[in-house]
Amino acid sequence: MAGDAVYGTGGIIESMKILVVDDEMRIARAIKQGLEQDGYAVDLAFDGEDGYNAARADDYDVIILDVMMPEMNGYEVTQKLRSDGCKTPIIMLTAKDQGRDIVKGLDSGADDYLAKPFSFDVLTARIRALLRRPQEAIANILEVDDLLLDSVNRTVSRTKQPLSLSAKEFAILEYLMRNKNRIVSKQSIMTHVWDFDSTILPNNVEVFINYLRAKIDRPFLPSPALIHTVRGFGYIIKDPR
Repeated sequence: MAGDAVYGTGGIIESMKILVVDDEMRIARAIKQGLEQDGYAVDLAFDGEDGYNAARADDYDVIILDVMMPEMNGYEVTQKLRSDGCKTPIIMLTAKDQGRDIVKGLDSGADDYLAKPFSFDVLTARIRALLRRPQEAIANILEVDDLLLDSVNRTVSRTKQPLSLSAKEFAILEYLMRNKNRIVSKQSIMTHVWDFDSTILPNNVEVFINYLRAKIDRPFLPSPALIHTVRGFGYIIKDPR
């Protein structure tokens, strides 16, 4: 990760470097001040072109990007960065919480969004969630053995047989596959899959894991199971070979 080690309340932590791109200078500087108080290193840019150039010139851990800006808007900046091969997580700031704006932002390559005005605590929680993601999280096609997930077209298949999953099942499976061969806790699944305002219990995660096993593992016996419980720790999906 970018940045130098700094001391926090829990010992030595990595100093994360964040780029904030927003033409509303007051908002950008307020975000910078708050993040720096939390120990992050923060650079600012006040239009899309400067933001794009800054993102290309330095190594950032997260980019916070406003949509409506001069020179290049947030969608254009995101598309250019992704076409350049930049995999840095992007949180897009939208003026309105409108479905079409959110869809356009996510389809352009953003990883998350926040509608203005937003809670600073929510912003920092979203940043922490993105920083926990593995580097390969930007991939669209995920594979574990003969299980294939397409995150763009929202399709799943095993042995080339299409599988029908609910939205929540799909989200949990995608998170497991993005962390292939890593143990993920119930709390981690809850943080990444459910909204911050949702009331969710660990038992709900167990229920959905069972739903996934009923669709992904059991119908394909005697092929090896792909989803495994690691007692006391959580779950793992791994290639049996």
